[in-house]
Amino acid sequence: MQGANLSAVTEFILIGFSTFPHLQLMFFLLFLLMYLFTLLGNLFIMVTIWSERSLHTPMYLFLCALSISEILYTVAIIPRMLADLLSTHHTIALMACASQMFFSFMFGFTHSFLLTVMGYDRYVAICHPLRYNVLMSPRDCACLVAWSWAGGSIVGLLVTSAIFQLTFCGPSEVGHFACHVPPLLKLACGTDVQVVAMGVGLVCITALLGCCLLILLSYAFIVAAILRIPSAEGRHKAFSTCASHLTVVVMHYGFASVIYLKPKGPQSLEADTLMGTTYTVLTPFLSPIIFSLRNKELKNAMKKTFLSKLYPEKM
Repeated sequence: MQGANLSAVTEFILIGFSTFPHLQLMFFLLFLLMYLFTLLGNLFIMVTIWSERSLHTPMYLFLCALSISEILYTVAIIPRMLADLLSTHHTIALMACASQMFFSFMFGFTHSFLLTVMGYDRYVAICHPLRYNVLMSPRDCACLVAWSWAGGSIVGLLVTSAIFQLTFCGPSEVGHFACHVPPLLKLACGTDVQVVAMGVGLVCITALLGCCLLILLSYAFIVAAILRIPSAEGRHKAFSTCASHLTVVVMHYGFASVIYLKPKGPQSLEADTLMGTTYTVLTPFLSPIIFSLRNKELKNAMKKTFLSKLYPEKM
């Protein structure tokens, strides 16, 4: 990030929600409630998995890691966004902007890699059940989680280093509520802006599409294996173990594709701002709900864990 020292701009102004002056208080209350629910929902999942020994399996280890990455992702973006909704000064220092970008990309792509690992886990469980304990040993699971975090860190470092080696000549107004790549590229000047933009886009799209294709491949084998199960009850039971993961994958990559793969063209600041909230606020909010409601084993364990603390004499 040495190029940041040569920048003509030393701070940015995040103008995302300033285009909704009369709705900022309503947005603040709505996003605050969603943020608190996201934190509590993921914490409940983590506490349940930690407390219930029957959930000490690879699938729930990955889910616990996913909850951690989701909490950290929202912490990197939403508190700053909430503060700006109540403030008239929306400035953010250059290094603070770089830090926010790094952590949001790191935790966001770690989330994507963990979803891919969870897809592989379901593939092994359904297509190779007799070899599951060998292929998904504790050491192998720990390595998959570690590689997911390492991959997210590498993507975050590559993207942030590339963007903040550019020179920002002004104006300093960022057309977003966070330090997002496209609006920052519009403020950069120099002959290498297009090269950096293409490089960053290539890294992000390759990582996203690579994860998406691996998940699709896993589910292609899973569907083929489920269709070979003779009983309808067996097919339903096998598919039910994948339902929550598949729902979150569709939501995660659906919103990600809207944000990162949308065609270039004239787009209003209001539309960009609202679209950005789907990935940064709505997706993390819905994810713990989906895992809690669509995963019967986790739902029963949560009831057992928390009801036993509230009504110990009845358990």
